[in-house]
Amino acid sequence: MSIKDLPADARPREKLLALGPAALADAELLALLLRTGLKGTPVLQLAQQLLQGFGGVAGLLHAGADELRRVKGLGPAKRAELVAVLELARRALAQALQARPVFESPTQVKDYLRLKLAALPHEVFAVIFLDAQHRLLAMEELFRGTLTQTSVYPREVVKRALALNAAAVLLAHNHPSGVAEPSKADESLTRTLQSALGLVDVRVLDHFVVAREQVVSFAERGLL
Repeated sequence: MSIKDLPADARPREKLLALGPAALADAELLALLLRTGLKGTPVLQLAQQLLQGFGGVAGLLHAGADELRRVKGLGPAKRAELVAVLELARRALAQALQARPVFESPTQVKDYLRLKLAALPHEVFAVIFLDAQHRLLAMEELFRGTLTQTSVYPREVVKRALALNAAAVLLAHNHPSGVAEPSKADESLTRTLQSALGLVDVRVLDHFVVAREQVVSFAERGLL
């Protein structure tokens, strides 16, 4: 059944306007973004298939551009809309982190990191630079590839911290394997960066390991 064949009060757009977005199922919200389905596949069915294929809303929002490109029925316009929604979510979280200390919103920090790093097919080392009130100054991806003490250069991290006049940092890297457990190499790298940044009075507040389904905090694990 297509959307036009549904009763007026059951159509996603009319339902949203009458009852608010919380009244809609995930597939209905996604159908509003997609607008049209495929030949033989109504838009609501296409939306449900996408959600099932990516493991729900979180999986779809963390999907990379290459993954979306491989989905039949997601042309450039539909892909652009989904990517735009993801970018708006990132910017909203970044704005919230700029407005107050990050420790007032640890869940938002993890959500922000997942939106930025979880879908990447390669390993990335990023640093969140904070001011003296522990509010977000910037997040920068500094290194790519297999992360070891020899591929992440403390000098470059220190240089950026000084350039941004940062008082503290949050370290983060992703595990494309999907397993967010810190390794011994991760722990060793963290200690090295703590020592280097400590020389210029910049504190390392936490180190996060990011995967699609989980973000592990070194501080919460007692590893800092």
